[in-house]
Amino acid sequence: MGKQYETVIGLEVHVELATKTKIFCGCSTAFGGTPNTHTCPVCTGMPGSLPVLNKQVLEYAVSVGLATNCDITRYCKFDRKNYFYPDNPQNYQISQLYLPICRNGYIEIETADGTKKVGIHEIHMEEDAGKLIHDEWEDCTLVDYNRSGVPLIEIVSEPDMRSAEEVIAYLEKLRMLIQYLGASDCKLQEGSMRADVNLSVREAGAAQLGTRTEMKNLNSFKAIMRAIEGERERQIDLLESGEAVVQETRRWDDTKGCSYAMRSKEDAQDYRYFPDPDLVPIHISEEWLAERRDALPEFRTEKIVRYKEEYEIPDYDIDIITGSKRLADLFEETVAICKEPKKVSNWLMGETMRLLKEQGKEPEDIVFSPAHLAKLIAMTESKEINGTVAKEVFEAMFESDVDPAQYVEEKGLKTVNDTGALQKTLEEIIAANPQSVADYRGGKEKALGFLVGQTMKAMKGKADPGLINKMLREMLS
Repeated sequence: MGKQYETVIGLEVHVELATKTKIFCGCSTAFGGTPNTHTCPVCTGMPGSLPVLNKQVLEYAVSVGLATNCDITRYCKFDRKNYFYPDNPQNYQISQLYLPICRNGYIEIETADGTKKVGIHEIHMEEDAGKLIHDEWEDCTLVDYNRSGVPLIEIVSEPDMRSAEEVIAYLEKLRMLIQYLGASDCKLQEGSMRADVNLSVREAGAAQLGTRTEMKNLNSFKAIMRAIEGERERQIDLLESGEAVVQETRRWDDTKGCSYAMRSKEDAQDYRYFPDPDLVPIHISEEWLAERRDALPEFRTEKIVRYKEEYEIPDYDIDIITGSKRLADLFEETVAICKEPKKVSNWLMGETMRLLKEQGKEPEDIVFSPAHLAKLIAMTESKEINGTVAKEVFEAMFESDVDPAQYVEEKGLKTVNDTGALQKTLEEIIAANPQSVADYRGGKEKALGFLVGQTMKAMKGKADPGLINKMLREMLS
């Protein structure tokens, strides 16, 4: 039996805040955009330009701190982190080292072994850097400063996680809290949430921490899980063969499924931090903090309790719907219009989930409006359209939020409730299927289903199966 190893993991999570403008200037933070169009003298680091803090950044940072049980630093300030790299226009980044805005917090995660607290060492505000684009053809590097100065918070955890499962549970909980606050959309694929993984291994039972490496470039939960497994194995193999783990920054390559060294941390860079002389310190008053606390939204745990009292839907549905701020909002707004919680829940849990899964989308990508979903439910209830047609209409709504009534009108999908026309079709079906008629009269219920199906086909699916069933029984008895 070989040695048993324990994995120790801490995370640094960068979250891009959902402000309309940058942290120290009035430029737009919109994702994309022609290179270098969302820029000004401040975010491109021109000499003599002066930064001014965006108040909304402070509000979001404090809200995230309160939601993660942190102590809020009443007197805090910004520092300059000096490093020379072309995507960093001033040759320093404005961050917080000495007095970060939030400290000593925690969040609770659910794991297979029950509930666990993961400590949060600190949360600080900082600005993002620009983006370098390496042009293979011209053999040069281009820089886009649109992202430079976009506000970030960095959430630094304690090394409290022991497995990839715990890391994912922590990230999902963090993402959900931040989305509920509206502080960020936390889309990993767009980079509005990025996680760097600090990982070390040690013999089970050892008190001393092993040498850690830091992994960057992780832009999906799947990549994070694979990177953790891969790095754990790599470090154990090194230790087993008597070699030492080198403290370094590694880059994960998700296509190859392995990581490679980027830079050694042995000569840990000296960033020569000092307080930023251009920004005034921040004093947070008791009153303002109380206002922020009162402004916190209803979080998932409170929603679950309220849903159980207010709406008669299964616990399983409640769990899934409250797990995403987008789904919870959609559910509540649709129910407010149509007063049918169970039917709204059925559409979200059934067709919505199916299409999200098939198209590899997140609930945040949903485009259909509560008003249109409520209208679709009403049209199905009033038998204006049948269930099959409703699903077709819903797929169109899921794609581009079409108006269901307009769509049904244009495509001629209304249910035919004209009993005269239906009677005529039924007579033709009965005449064309003597065997099935005889089977039904001989006590075979299944034969009726076949006749209903044939009638629906003849009516091009635009009839009410319940009505056909009822009329058929009357005609055949």
